[in-house]
Amino acid sequence: MSWKKRGVESASKNVVSKKWTLLLCIGCFCAGVLFFDRIGDEPEVKNISRTARIEYEKLKLTAEGCNPQIDKKRESKDIMGEVSKTHDAIHTLDKAISNLEMELAAARAAQDYLLNGSPVSDSVKIAESGRRRKYLMVVGINTAFSSRKRRDSVRATWMPQGDKRKKLEAEKGIIIRFVIGHSATSGGILDRAIEAEEKKHGDLLRLEHVEGYLELSEKTKTYFATVVALWDADFYVKVDDDVHVNIATLGATLARHWSKRMVYIGCMKSGPVLAQKGVRYHEPEYWKFGVVGNKYFRHATGQLYAISNDLATYISINQHVLHKYANEDVSLGSWFIGLDVEHIDDRRLCCGTPPDCEWKAQAGNVCVASFDWSCSGICRSVARIKEVHRRCGEGEQALWNTTF
Repeated sequence: MSWKKRGVESASKNVVSKKWTLLLCIGCFCAGVLFFDRIGDEPEVKNISRTARIEYEKLKLTAEGCNPQIDKKRESKDIMGEVSKTHDAIHTLDKAISNLEMELAAARAAQDYLLNGSPVSDSVKIAESGRRRKYLMVVGINTAFSSRKRRDSVRATWMPQGDKRKKLEAEKGIIIRFVIGHSATSGGILDRAIEAEEKKHGDLLRLEHVEGYLELSEKTKTYFATVVALWDADFYVKVDDDVHVNIATLGATLARHWSKRMVYIGCMKSGPVLAQKGVRYHEPEYWKFGVVGNKYFRHATGQLYAISNDLATYISINQHVLHKYANEDVSLGSWFIGLDVEHIDDRRLCCGTPPDCEWKAQAGNVCVASFDWSCSGICRSVARIKEVHRRCGEGEQALWNTTF
């Protein structure tokens, strides 16, 4: 009995062990399947930490050339480059528009002058017919009805006459004219005398302006507005009829500044503002310059100065709103206040008469203009200008041998 019982118990244990073994195997198999399925479904990246994953993404993007920070920097540089190009294009366009406006204003001024101004002389008609030609400079010699002898003395010295004057215009691009307006009595004896002088010499430019000592500022405006309409030149010069000028030296001096747009050339000064009535050069509007005893702003002395084409065009465009002071050189200087103008102080434009200009010429520094400060011109110029020309002149051949 005991042996039978042990056999039954042994058989029972074997059966149980086989069942558990089978269940264990099935469980291990299922667990293995689930484990390998999970490994196959998940990307390799997810088995690393969050920080490592971020670094991985950055490295991957960098390798593919898509780094966001680099792209942002590159995009920022591209945008700044485009902004800079756009700014340059706008600046260039502004300049072009400004130049076109100036040319249009000059053309309108020329039309107004021809339609509404005084009768045009033959010399002006010739200039108008070829006005699109580019000249180096136009020299306007400011004169008055009572200055016939002064004009003749200039014609006899530094101003070429007849065919030489025409040759000067054709070959050197230099135009010289005496500048004068009209008398208060239109068609009177003074006007008729000037018309006869013009027919004889052909070297006068008549302005639509009534002559008068207190009207010099207005005459200056009208002069620049007229000449910039008639002749397209790089420079426009104003000189008094009692000053000696070396034309070749003047042309060479101005040609050095040819590439500059807005230049104002002369002997710069800053004299006192005279408030006292009855004195020469009295300034009625002295109070605008501050307390009594103040000085004017820097401006060129009135005996001779030159301005570039852009400045002459500016005067032409704005002539109706430019303020006039008592002294024309002060008025001209005031018109350029606030503009981007280069003031060029050249003392060769205001040499003294002999021996001053003579010494400088002997030293190889020929003067552009000579006059006496005490007289605001050559004292007794009709009698003395020939002597000044002989001792301080550059020589006739200098004009024809100089290349501008």
